[in-house]
Amino acid sequence: MRDLPSFTLAGYDKGRGLLTQVLWFAVMNTLFMAWFCPARLRVALLRAFGAEIGEGVLIRHRVRVLWPWKLTVGDHAWIGEGVWVLNLEPVAIGSHVCLSQEAMLCTGSHDHRVADFRYRNAPITVEDGAWVAVRATVLAGVTVGRCAVAGAGAVVHKDLPELTLQTQDGRRRPVEEPK
Repeated sequence: MRDLPSFTLAGYDKGRGLLTQVLWFAVMNTLFMAWFCPARLRVALLRAFGAEIGEGVLIRHRVRVLWPWKLTVGDHAWIGEGVWVLNLEPVAIGSHVCLSQEAMLCTGSHDHRVADFRYRNAPITVEDGAWVAVRATVLAGVTVGRCAVAGAGAVVHKDLPELTLQTQDGRRRPVEEPK
C-alpha cells in the first residue's frame, strides 16, 4: 500500500530559490506561453532565467518549461506548440533537433516499489538531428540518439540509438541519415 503522506522532496533540488520560481511561473504563464509573444522574446526569457540556448532556436507558443535553469538547447532547434519540458533534472537538447507539437520530455518519476513513492528522476538528452514527433513522450534517464526519431505518440522509456525510429507501438527500425 502506498503511504503518500510520507512522501518528501528528499533528493530533489529545484535549483533556485522560491522567489525565482514564482517569478518564472508568472512570466511563463502570462507572456512566454502566449501566442502573441515573439519567438525571439521566448528565447531571451529562457536565457534570462538561466537556460543555455543556442543560435537560431525557434520556440512556438504554449511551450512549458518547468525550470529554465535546467535546460540546454543547441543551435537551430525547433520546439513546437504545446511542448512540455518537465525538467526536474537537466534536459539537454542538441542542435538541429525538432520537438514537434505536444511532445513531452519528462525527467521526473516515482519509485512505485516503495510505499513513500519517492522521486526517481533522471536527466534526458536529445542528441543532434533527432526528431521527437507529435505527442511523443521521452521519459527520465533516456538518451535519444543522433538523428533518431521518436515517432508520433511513441513513449520512449529506454535509450533510442542513433539513426533509429521508434513507433507508437514500441517497434524500432533503422532509418537513413537525412541527406
